[in-house]
Amino acid sequence: MAFLASQVTCRTLQDASMYERHEEWMSRYGKVYKDPWEREKRFRIFKENMNYIETSKNAAIKPYKLVINQFADLNNEEFIAPQNIFKGMIICRLLSRAVTPVKDQGHCGFCWAFYDVASTEGILALTAGKLISLSEQELVDCDTKGVDQGCEEDVPANNEKALQKVVANQPVSIAIDACDSDFQFYKRGVFTGSCGTELDHGVTIVGYGVSHDGTQYWLVKNSWETEWVYI
Repeated sequence: MAFLASQVTCRTLQDASMYERHEEWMSRYGKVYKDPWEREKRFRIFKENMNYIETSKNAAIKPYKLVINQFADLNNEEFIAPQNIFKGMIICRLLSRAVTPVKDQGHCGFCWAFYDVASTEGILALTAGKLISLSEQELVDCDTKGVDQGCEEDVPANNEKALQKVVANQPVSIAIDACDSDFQFYKRGVFTGSCGTELDHGVTIVGYGVSHDGTQYWLVKNSWETEWVYI
């Protein structure tokens, strides 16, 4: 026990600086750990994530930015765990009058409720002229089986033109692979990271456009609070 306590308290000067950054981060996001051992574990993960972001910045020029956010004390396996409820133009259009402010699903895997509600909010705003924030919790409460896999029907496979046509008129619910570490710490810019096929998170497409270098992109509303902005 004394040996473990010594390990926890002895830090290099570099660790001391990182420890201060962790303390500041904890204060910003209101993080509290149950005991010193859990705190030490989270500090190690925080340090690894900080190093990952710094290394990523220096390794290559990317059109998107990574930052430390509310997920900084989670390793990638922990980050993607709550999302795994699914397993088994030239002009830029932003349907601002049909999109409610970004919400926060917290560390809970019911993103399906957020993107279904977001689409319903958009359709209601476009048809009735009223932008009303609806309740995701009501959908969750009515899902008596506890797991919602959504409908089997999708837009035509690999047909982005068809999807673009729909998005030009209303928000669209989609499922994505959100496992990439860059996705965990994304802040802004056109995300060009890995694009997997393990669909584990639901979001809402609210527009599309072309960046200054000609890269076509989808504008996506997420449900990870405002620290994690649009794709």
